[in-house]
Amino acid sequence: MKAVFDERQQRHDPRFFLVKGRLLSSTEQPERANRLLHGLEQCAIEVSSAQNFGRAPVAAVHTERYLAFLECASVQWTSLEGSSVEVIANVHPAQPHASYPDSIIGRAGWHMADTACPLGEHTWEAALCSANSALTATAMVLDGEQQSYALCRPPGHHAYADMAGGFCFINNVAVAAQFARKAHERVAILDVDVHHGNGTQGIFYHRADVLTVSLHADPSNFYPFFWGYAAETGSGEGDGFNRNFPLKHHSDDSTFLRTLDEALELVNQYNPGILMVALGLDASESDPLKGLSVTTEGFRAIGSRIAAAGLPTVWVQEGGYLSPVLTDNLAAILNGAQGK
Repeated sequence: MKAVFDERQQRHDPRFFLVKGRLLSSTEQPERANRLLHGLEQCAIEVSSAQNFGRAPVAAVHTERYLAFLECASVQWTSLEGSSVEVIANVHPAQPHASYPDSIIGRAGWHMADTACPLGEHTWEAALCSANSALTATAMVLDGEQQSYALCRPPGHHAYADMAGGFCFINNVAVAAQFARKAHERVAILDVDVHHGNGTQGIFYHRADVLTVSLHADPSNFYPFFWGYAAETGSGEGDGFNRNFPLKHHSDDSTFLRTLDEALELVNQYNPGILMVALGLDASESDPLKGLSVTTEGFRAIGSRIAAAGLPTVWVQEGGYLSPVLTDNLAAILNGAQGK
């Protein structure tokens, strides 16, 4: 297995994080990538730099208006008198038939779902590099590698076609899946992050050529709250091609692995040409966001079972926050995927 990472992703360093009305430091810190890189060292996995695929693969998933906002928002926001150093939306269109405003304050509310995605001076550059890491890892598999890993931060699976949210700006796994469609008629995305991949679901909800399957903590009392329920199965041509497995909070290894087997059976029945894994390590029992209770050995088993499906696989990093076992958890799942 080979890995991909671009050091410029570290320039994104969000500060603002509002939790239950309290202002805290963001858990999506550059240090995450440092610890994940140490995990790759433990696995003796070679890390390559990301290639530049240009704007086209990202624009195949996200609207041009949204990409223009991400590119220019920081400069326009900080030019306002008395503005913060990060773009943080404070007003959102709540009614249908809303009109798109000229004001950067209004456009921030249009394109940002919540306050967990503050946009700073280097966010656009880092998000593009993160997407390019996912694309480079995908290209490796399309060129014959059986597996690859993309160290993506900022992460992506909460980003919709035209909206950021939950630490995410460009939906890396969706961009990579769309890119893989050039070579395969069917692509599957398996999301094992503790949070539902609501942006990924939204992007492919009406399509049958990309199967989306997600295991996550029950959203009735957990982010993203409004999406991720079992009844959400797709619409139109996509009916039946979106499947959610919400898990009881603090579910352990046995529950997660039993549900993973169900999810993998759906993937096998779909028979995709390639599998994209939205890899969250925040299902860990030690993760600060505390949703599920997967152990380090549980992650090793997750890697082993996914690899046993025998599909060309791209592992795209999503969540997984600072804890004493973050490094070990990445090493465990990737070693498991390599039969170690």
